[in-house]
Amino acid sequence: MQHDVRPTIFYYNPNIWPREEYNIRKEESKRHAESLGIQWIDGDYNHEGWRAGVCGLEGEPERGRRCEQCFTLRLVETAKKAQELGIAFFATTLASSRWKSLEQIERAGHKAEEVVNGVGDAASLVPTVTFWAQNWRKGGLQERRNQLLHEYHFYNQQYCGCEFSARQASALTKPLLRQQMRQAKQQHAALLAAMSADICQQLASRLSDAHVIMCYWPLPDEVDIRPLIAQLVAAGKHVVLPRVTGSETMELRCYTSADDLQEGAFHIQEPTGALFVQDAVIDIALIPGMAFDAAGHRLGRGRGYYDRFLAQHPVRRTIGVAFPFQHVPQVPCDSHDILMDEVV
Repeated sequence: MQHDVRPTIFYYNPNIWPREEYNIRKEESKRHAESLGIQWIDGDYNHEGWRAGVCGLEGEPERGRRCEQCFTLRLVETAKKAQELGIAFFATTLASSRWKSLEQIERAGHKAEEVVNGVGDAASLVPTVTFWAQNWRKGGLQERRNQLLHEYHFYNQQYCGCEFSARQASALTKPLLRQQMRQAKQQHAALLAAMSADICQQLASRLSDAHVIMCYWPLPDEVDIRPLIAQLVAAGKHVVLPRVTGSETMELRCYTSADDLQEGAFHIQEPTGALFVQDAVIDIALIPGMAFDAAGHRLGRGRGYYDRFLAQHPVRRTIGVAFPFQHVPQVPCDSHDILMDEVV
């Protein structure tokens, strides 16, 4: 095989769940392909069809028969696309993951060859495609992969993609999930500002009918909603910010401008405006967190301030605010944890 390989990316991952996770991974792949000038083809997201393809194997462990069947289903479609485009070889990035079985991947690839190339007379009617069985983990390639993840700030979730692997990931404890989220924030550091701007736009449309809005003054690793706060104040909204008052308590202070802030402990900006006492009229509360799931479960920093506050001060609607990589399949939860009405 020549070394001047010109790749085409066929993004076919109907196994990924939920759809929001699929969209994030797809856009990340597309973004990088476009930055390199590589042709990128969008495959079909037919999750129900994929579920039918692995039916009866739901209880299999990771690296079990379900995984090999999943690989085969996806590589057959990849081989078909290569054949359609007149591309002689097809491969998979699955082979770069240390969580996957190379033996299973190679068997799936060669099975896809057989299915697509046909046998007997049928084989002569279509161009032949060959599975490129390459060990992408040896010869320094695994280290190079990790380097590229950091260099290009790739989105990197902590489970394979399907709901079955997500269940295994959900066995994480709260401390371990917090650690993973801190690592993810470091990995995506260069993208946080752009992500924050996009999230602020999404939030703005949800706050148009609200009058009293509970916001937060962001820490360096939280979604930066300061531009949104300025926009809300300019629009005549009543903005209130939380202020920690003790080891278990916090209060709300009115915010009208940067003059209502002062540097507190650990160089954190704290609100100093007038005390807000009309808690019952809070229309929407924007709540930061370390991680959220689709059911609205929130992982905080471990002190429980927001859970205690929200349990005592009713809010008409709560919105969890997080970066895309902080949306996880399942957050470990306790009975006292407060659910979010929505997560953005």
